Amino acid sequence: MSSALPSLRQLRYLIAVAEKLNFTQAAESCFVTQSTLSAGVKELESLLGVLLVERERHSVMMTPVGSEVVARARQLISEAEDLAEWARNAEQPMSGLLKLGVIPTIAPFLLPSVLPEVRNRYPDLKVALREDLTRNLLSRLAAGQIDFALIALPYDTGHLQVQTLFDEELLLIAPAGREADMPRDIGKLDPEALLLLEEGHCLRGHTLDGCRLDEPRVTGMEATSLFTLAQMVEGGLGMALLPDMTLRSGLLGHMNLVAHRFSEPRPRRTIALVARSSNARQECFARLAELIAGQAAQSRSGIPDGTHV
Repeated sequence: MSSALPSLRQLRYLIAVAEKLNFTQAAESCFVTQSTLSAGVKELESLLGVLLVERERHSVMMTPVGSEVVARARQLISEAEDLAEWARNAEQPMSGLLKLGVIPTIAPFLLPSVLPEVRNRYPDLKVALREDLTRNLLSRLAAGQIDFALIALPYDTGHLQVQTLFDEELLLIAPAGREADMPRDIGKLDPEALLLLEEGHCLRGHTLDGCRLDEPRVTGMEATSLFTLAQMVEGGLGMALLPDMTLRSGLLGHMNLVAHRFSEPRPRRTIALVARSSNARQECFARLAELIAGQAAQSRSGIPDGTHV
């Protein structure tokens, strides 16, 4: 049996074919000729002794073995990139480009205080941001497209490295003047009056879990962002739960809303920084986690009951 191993180049070619299902487009994405890419895939098939790609005149399809090889190839390339990144940053861990993913219910409320402090402490570290839903960020993280992700728990993070940063409460908001309709006991909250973010936002699940509710019937009134959710509340369509950082940020200050804190047990979420288990930037991960937690602690003075926001 041959002791030769697949090259990263061959694996990249196969991944491109799986993504494009077109050899011409796959070659263009790899900046090589089609003949070069085709030869690389055939070499890989010969090396592994299995058919990875079904080629028809007008179609391309991955075989079951090919799909599994692609999944493993993505992991191998991600770990190889982590190795190279570790070597580059061994001497200067807080330098270079850091690709950070952040979910939409955190990014506009926490980053304005975090990013200036990052620039102040680590001027040689350049942060490139990617705002997206949790499931998409974790997929990008696994594929090596981002380095870390700032998300909210609970969420299934699999085998990722997780550093919890802080817990925060979810507060009830309603239009000003509706304070009498806001229950102190979360168990007495009318589920029919509760507005939610659309499917895909983890805050939707956190809200339902905190209120101990099942998925509600579809009403056609779901928000695409926290700003839209707040506008729907202000318009008298119902009430909603918003994270404490949303209210502390002041970004809803122009709205005629009132915030209300529940009695215990209060609904909460946990903010966490996650990375691949093979993450090569351990010191950067630890320092960034400490910085974010510290900045959040400085601004976490709490929102008193009945605060107009």
